[in-house]
Amino acid sequence: MLQQMREEGWKSLMDEVSLFCAEHDILVPNMEEFYIPGKSKRRPSSVTYSHHLRVELFNTLIDLQLQELKSRFDVVNGNLLLGMASLNPANLFDNFDKERIMTLVKYYPDEFGELKLRDLSHQLDTFIWHMKHGDRRFSDLKGIGDSAKALVEANLVETYSLVYLLVKLTLILPVVTATVERAFSSMKYIKDELRSRIGDAFLNDCLFCYFEKKVFANISNDVIIDRFQSMRTRRVQV
Repeated sequence: MLQQMREEGWKSLMDEVSLFCAEHDILVPNMEEFYIPGKSKRRPSSVTYSHHLRVELFNTLIDLQLQELKSRFDVVNGNLLLGMASLNPANLFDNFDKERIMTLVKYYPDEFGELKLRDLSHQLDTFIWHMKHGDRRFSDLKGIGDSAKALVEANLVETYSLVYLLVKLTLILPVVTATVERAFSSMKYIKDELRSRIGDAFLNDCLFCYFEKKVFANISNDVIIDRFQSMRTRRVQV
């Protein structure tokens, strides 16, 4: 599959480059001629232009990008992303992959028990057939958010209740992930060397104030002082 993606990517890239060169009168070298490094014509290499561009440049860059992605995304993150992509309604759910979706669902055991997993499997079969053959309102959708909106407008939320639940969880996932990353990124500003022994409760309060700084900027100091003084039990933590 990876080799097929390389082939398709290379062909698409060459078509775009050839079109760009033709539009701007740029000379395209014969891909079967020997590659000449630099501007010197006295030192031709033993490989062709096609081999140099495809193997030494294109494939090398693809490998570097794959290594970067593997270092950033583990198996769980990969399964989540592939499952989300399989729910994309673009081009009449062209990327639909039931196996990947069911793998995604297994990361939500509280929402999908054994019985619901079986029911969801049946709903997915009916749902994808309905979307591709039965309802034109789902023919021009661009994203997962459009799917949720279309299900509500078509009154199909109850019919495909488990599919709708999965769509909602998929929409929430990027927000939750970004929120968690934001929290960890902000902790280095709150829990520094001077506050290295700060407690969890006080840390959560500080992070909340840090996240919602725009809200707290509209609250005057007098209101905070009055609120603090009205508390029956209070403790100042320095």
